[in-house]
Amino acid sequence: MKYKVLIDFTDKENKHIYRKGDVYPEKGRTKKARIDELLSADNLRGQPLIEEVVENGE
Repeated sequence: MKYKVLIDFTDKENKHIYRKGDVYPEKGRTKKARIDELLSADNLRGQPLIEEVVENGE
């Protein structure tokens, strides 16, 4: 799955700064629990920070 950043934020796990429109994660993989946290309002910002990118054909 690919994700797009909705709101600028600094990742608490690796201190990487993400800007609106960036791809998340920057490189590699991340844990499902972290993805779920960023997709929901259940994070420090209290709002979704990323969204799933729907690719053609899916």
